[in-house]
Amino acid sequence: MNTIAQYLTRTRGRTRLSLTDVITYLYLTFGTIVMFGPVLWLVLSSFKSTQQLVRFPPTILPYRQETVTVEGYDTPLDLYAVTMEDGTVRQLAQVRRVGIEAQMIDPTNPEEIIRVNINQRQPIESVVFSFDNYVTGVQQFNFWQYLWNSVVVTALATILTLIVNSMAAFALSKYQFRGRNAIFLVTISTLMIPLSVILIPVFLVITEIGWSNNLIGVIVPGAATPTGVFLLRQYMLTIPDELLDSARIDGASEWRIYLQIILPLARPALAVLAIFSIMWRWNDFLWPLIVLRRSELFTLQVGLNSFQGELQTQWNLILAMTVLTLLPITAVFAFLQKYITTGIATTGMK
Repeated sequence: MNTIAQYLTRTRGRTRLSLTDVITYLYLTFGTIVMFGPVLWLVLSSFKSTQQLVRFPPTILPYRQETVTVEGYDTPLDLYAVTMEDGTVRQLAQVRRVGIEAQMIDPTNPEEIIRVNINQRQPIESVVFSFDNYVTGVQQFNFWQYLWNSVVVTALATILTLIVNSMAAFALSKYQFRGRNAIFLVTISTLMIPLSVILIPVFLVITEIGWSNNLIGVIVPGAATPTGVFLLRQYMLTIPDELLDSARIDGASEWRIYLQIILPLARPALAVLAIFSIMWRWNDFLWPLIVLRRSELFTLQVGLNSFQGELQTQWNLILAMTVLTLLPITAVFAFLQKYITTGIATTGMK
């Protein structure tokens, strides 16, 4: 902890902060707020009720109004701090509201009705982290089925992506043949094609072969990615060709070279591509929405759309379920993030 504290508090100036230190810390603080502020707001808002979400001005923490149980009333009554005409402040419970007038009672003396203007009162609130949204969301939302579908799609699509892209990168980096650079340039140029351009042709193809309304129709079309081919090819170029030549002299087949030499040495780049692929597949919404029509086949992202009705959107449940959908991808990223810097930093180095 002392080492971390010294690293975070070190300055360019020996005795005091210099202008460079101030600008650096301001820039880093601003970047941290921009990056993690929305995530923090999402998590905290997932504990709020619908009324708290539409409250103005909005609050960061999930506040809940305190209530009190009064004899003679079936439901708990909301508590308010009421400023009386003599300037004193009393804690009163609201029985009912008629226009701008609120009928209040003292919980210790519920027999007397006190009529006050609604501008004379302030709700008594406390911070409450309630899991009601999560419980209700899981009950109304086929969460476990959608989670399983997302895991299946993400896992199989990632494995297929790693296999296809690594084989293509191996061929484009270690084999000398006519048109190799042209094939690579054509592959990279597909990055400039918008997704909306190919949606209809790809959908017609998978419909023709019977993959529509099937998880395989979500998994296979996105297996080959130009980004993955580029990343792996650039990394495989750093692997010495002498290793492959030595293996061939020893009688190793091309498949054995690919499986036992190329893949182990390209592990950092494969880990980076695996992270990217998992994030792409897990967060994909448009393509599964087009392909899948049966609710039992929905992924989590498509299933979240069920909370959005024509007249009302259950934002509190959407936020809670969104937090749950972020937990698996966050765990995977935390487990594999150490490979990101290594994989990207060494890509393309000789």
